[in-house]
Order: sequence, then structure tokens, then C-alpha cells
Amino acid sequence: MKRRFLQYILAAGMLCTISGCKNLSEYNINPNGVDPSRANVNLMLTGILSGMSGNYAVLDNSVSSGVVQHMQEDGWFDGYNHYKWDARDWGEWYEVLANNDVMLSSAQANKFPMHEGIALLVRAFAYGVITDLWGDAPYTDAIKANQNILQPTYDKQETIYKGILADLQRASELFQANNNAGIIAANDILYKGDIKKWHQFANSLLLRYAMRLSEKMPTEAAQLIKKVYDSNVYLNNPANNAAVSYLGNTSADSWFLANQFDSDGSGFRRRKIAKTIMDKLKANKDPRMFVWTAPVHCQWVEDPALATATDPVIRKNGVLQTYVSLTYAQYLTEIAAGNKFTRHYNPAKLGYKLDTAKYVGVPAGSPEPSSYNLNPTPGQIVQNQHVSQLSQMYRQSTGTYLKRRLATTEETYFILAEAAKRNWITGNAESLYNEGVKASLTAWGIADKYAAYIAQAGVKYNGTVEQILEQKWIASWNCSTEAWMDYRRTGFPKFVAGPASSEPVLPVRFIYGNNEINANKANVEAAMNSLQETPYSKLRGKNSQWSKPWLLQGTSKPW
Repeated sequence: MKRRFLQYILAAGMLCTISGCKNLSEYNINPNGVDPSRANVNLMLTGILSGMSGNYAVLDNSVSSGVVQHMQEDGWFDGYNHYKWDARDWGEWYEVLANNDVMLSSAQANKFPMHEGIALLVRAFAYGVITDLWGDAPYTDAIKANQNILQPTYDKQETIYKGILADLQRASELFQANNNAGIIAANDILYKGDIKKWHQFANSLLLRYAMRLSEKMPTEAAQLIKKVYDSNVYLNNPANNAAVSYLGNTSADSWFLANQFDSDGSGFRRRKIAKTIMDKLKANKDPRMFVWTAPVHCQWVEDPALATATDPVIRKNGVLQTYVSLTYAQYLTEIAAGNKFTRHYNPAKLGYKLDTAKYVGVPAGSPEPSSYNLNPTPGQIVQNQHVSQLSQMYRQSTGTYLKRRLATTEETYFILAEAAKRNWITGNAESLYNEGVKASLTAWGIADKYAAYIAQAGVKYNGTVEQILEQKWIASWNCSTEAWMDYRRTGFPKFVAGPASSEPVLPVRFIYGNNEINANKANVEAAMNSLQETPYSKLRGKNSQWSKPWLLQGTSKPW
């Protein structure tokens, strides 16, 4: 779902209106005719950070978490579960960039180096998402309608990545100078004006994008990662993760499944943890499972002596009742009172096995996910009593762990662990891997579980990049776009598309949007021609979610 976030304030009493999805000719570096030197950079900062973090959270909530099999939907699921995607426009990202350009110009005109550094970081972040997800894109000529550039050319993906690295390096230099002139802490919703934390954020993004280029520009990637590692300036404490908390005042500034803004609560009930990650959590006795998800309301019990295939009704504390299910609210009340619900089945009579575990995930790409595990009440707006719901915190509008995560300490340490494994840095890969695991558990309030968890046979470092990427994937829960990007680059984890998926492999990009196709046809077609068709992109041709952009061409990854 797409939400509208705070409008960007340019000056006292003046609003830079955020529009719906538009073609790029409608974006302008100076949307309201305000002289950049007079624009109030602090008032702009709040809206820009809100827009950027909001857009990134929407990616996780509406696309990426389904792609990487963290979650599944059991209602209205074709796009999320099966990758049946339509053309997708990028207007919300260019909106952020348009306003950010004004802030950048104003910061430079007024000699506010911290604001300039933030604007360069935002520019790198936004263009990073755009080129990651689509490929070639307007870059050099973008946001220049006031220069009569109404149909911007598309820069090559390689060019955009090089620009991203340059912007992040310059931002890092500006933050290192430690000059926070003009900053108003209250307007910085990310770090409250703490320039040292911004410096860490910038360097962690440098690590992210250097590693992104590990297969295409390995020499440059290794040099950049070594430089950042040697500086010892990067996110190294989960308390300083780049994450924006939800305010919980309106649907736009609340967690997307909040019952407060969902009249029947069906949005929360439809969203389930995927079997892919659930099975991994269970196998490794992962304590994050208990933070993220809940036990099934009614547990199947295998009973070879049962005369029928299944109990026709549920059992409360072992006693057969007169009903086959309760409502979600009724289950919560009954379970809170100490009651336990089960349902027996005879696999010989049923003809197949059911999942009798206490924690159960939905298989990725299932043709009928709401019916999974013999749910007696399948449908779009009801629950599945035999599958785990997400934990109760995900029904709230705000909370300690409900955040728009942009970059994290755990991601940073896993990047460094991979770099050490590649012999790009002098650090110890196992120690850095362990720090990544510890940071993730700390971020979710269970640091005390680290010693027992890291000792698990499936968690203890085994010296492989695959294991590093597997733990990084788990740690990317609620910030899953990076897990998708890692999978594209490495093929890890080894995901398998579900039986109802559009193709037998996972997608690797978004489809160029109709607004650009209609308004900038020649340039977008040139960009399409730079994509590599694969056996899975035949239905749509080159502009397919299974066509490979420059970053993946020649790498044989992820498939």
C-alpha cells in the first residue's frame, strides 16, 4: 500500500505540495519558485527524511518482505506472494529528490555543511533505490524541468552507482569536519542533529554500495570498504541505527498493519510469517521468533487412533467443543485465560500430513494460502487458526520496535564479515559475523539470548559466505529490501519460488512505469534495450521483472 507522508515545508507559511505519481517533466528543483538561498533548510529536513524513510518502509511492507520470503499474504496475494507485478512508477522517490535539491542548494548557499552532507546522503540513498530496483534511470538530467528538460535521458546504471559513491564520500567528508552550523536538532527526526551519527550512517551506506558492486567493480569495492573499515567510523551500536520511529497519530505516520486505522483488523490477520524463515528460526532455536510471531491459536495433534480424518470441532483443554473455530478476538481472550486449543487428525485417513508445530509459517507462493494447514475458515478477512499470526506488537500504530529502518549496525557488521572473508580487510570474519548476530538480537531487545543462540550448530560460524548472508537475511526482518539486493548479487539464501509463482525463480527488478513510457518513450525504451532478457522475461519482453540490469549481467547471479 502506498501512503502519503508529511508535506515538505520550504519556508514559513509555504508548502511544497507532494503530488501523486507523475512523469519527471512535472518535477522541478524549485517547486514553488522559492529562492533556494531563502529556503528554510531545517523545516525542509523533517519532511525530506520522513518522505525518504516512509518510501523505504513501503518497499519493505508491500514488496520486498514477500520477495525474500519473510512474510506472505493470505488474501489479495498475487502480487505480494506470486510476483505478478504491473508496471511501477517511481514518482515518490523523485518527489523526495526534487525537494532535496532545494535543500542542497540552500545549504550550499548558506554555508551549512551538515545540511549539505545530509542532502548528499539523501540523494545517494534515493538514487540508490531507483537504480537498484529499475536499472538505468534519469540522473544527470533529472529534476530539471525549469531548464526545459522535460524528457530526461536515462543514465547508465554504472554511472549512477559511481555518482552514489561520490556523493557518499563527499557527505562523509563534510560530516567528518564536525561543523553543525545552522542545524536545529528538533527538525532532524533521525539523529537529532548528532553529526557523528550521520557520519556513521554515511559510511555504512558506503559499505552497502561498495559491496553492491562486488561482482562488477571488485577492485574499487575492496578499496572503499577497506578505507571505511580502517576509519572505524560506521554504525556499530544498534542504539544508533538509522531508523525513524512511527508517531502513531495518523495512518500515514503509523505502522502499516495498525488496527487503529483498520476497521476490521483484517490487514493484520492477512499478513503471516513465511514458512521459509519460520523453519530456519525453529531449526536454530532463534529467540527472535518469539518477538516477531505468535503460536498458532489451535494446534494440530496427530492421532492415529482417530476414527475420522479430522476432528469436526476444536478441543478446549482436551475436551471437544461444539464449534470448529473462534474469532481472533475470542482466541486472544481464551488463551490469555490459560486455555489451550487443539484439533486431532488421523494422517492415514486424511491422506497427508499436517503441520503440528506450535509455530507455523505459510509456504511461499502457495496457490491458496488462506487454506493452508487445513484452515476451517479460509477467506480474505478472517484468520487461520492453524498458522501463526505476527506478534501483537504488529497490531499497534507505534512501538519500541516498529521503525522505518534505513541502515543498521547488524547490516554493517555482516558486510564487513563478508569483506573479511574475501580478504578485503584485515578484520576477523568470525568476530565480525558474531557482532552482526549480536547486534540483531540487541536491536530486538534480546541481547541476553546471544550466548545460547550463537552456540547453536546452525549458527556458529562455519566459514562460508552463504552463512553470513543467511544471518544477514534473518537480521533484515522489517528492512528486507537489502536482503533482496543481496540475493540478487550472491544467490544466497537459496530461495525457491513457490508453485503458484509466475516464474520458477525470484524477480530481480521493477518494471518501468507507464508514466515514463507515455511521457518519455524514446528514453525509457533505450533503457529497456540495455536490459538483458532471460528465459523468464519472455511474457513482458525486456521490461520484465526477470530481465537483468547491468549490475547482474555477466555474473550468473542470482540464477
